[in-house]
Amino acid sequence: MGNIVVFGASGQLGHCIKDVAEKRNIPSIYFPSETEANILDDQALKIIFEKYQPSYCINCAAYTAVDKAEDDQDTALKINKTGVENLSRHSAANGSVLIHVSTDFVFKGDQSTPRDENSTAEPVNVYGQTKLDGERVVEALLEKHFIIRTGWLYSEYGNNFVKTMLKLGAERDELKIIADQAGTPTYGIDLAACIMYIIQSESTAFGVYHYSNEGIASWYDFAKAIFDISGTLVKVLPVKTEEYVTRAVRPA
Repeated sequence: MGNIVVFGASGQLGHCIKDVAEKRNIPSIYFPSETEANILDDQALKIIFEKYQPSYCINCAAYTAVDKAEDDQDTALKINKTGVENLSRHSAANGSVLIHVSTDFVFKGDQSTPRDENSTAEPVNVYGQTKLDGERVVEALLEKHFIIRTGWLYSEYGNNFVKTMLKLGAERDELKIIADQAGTPTYGIDLAACIMYIIQSESTAFGVYHYSNEGIASWYDFAKAIFDISGTLVKVLPVKTEEYVTRAVRPA
């Protein structure tokens, strides 16, 4: 397989990939720190590629603060587009396969059926637009790439909906949770296993893919399941999106 380098290794998915790699005894996979492998630092990237000569690069680095992105568009664009452009150029020059993680937020989210890879991308917020910009950079700069769109990611690591609900459920007697946005909660370890499968199978079926677990839920359904499974006693009330105002519009 050659060497594998994970960018954004300190985030939720980076930790999940490390778990999967350790359990599968994957050799020659490296998890450099953000300082060492900053995708906005072209010189740092040059050193990383010279040092590891990676056959595969996995990009988990992203600006994911959906609401903050509305007021911090420059930073979101730098990380989600310019940083991805830097990584794509170095991957192309080195002959590396780039596995780039994207999001379901590239879609408008106004249809009741699942979106496939050929569905038209039409983001409704800054975060989604910058992630789509990053996808287009990858497609333009190198042939050997996998773009994996996922969503509603949770795990034991990082900040995610499950951990937030467990925290709030322990602190409050009642919670209001949005019930008219639907998606598929996806376990980070499963996505990490999918990424490692692509690498271990040495697939050359490059392109855009969607990955999630099975099933469908609203945020309200998801919260209820979290509390039921964990035995957390808290009253959960369903509310509509219009009752819970956020800075960024969310796809329904």
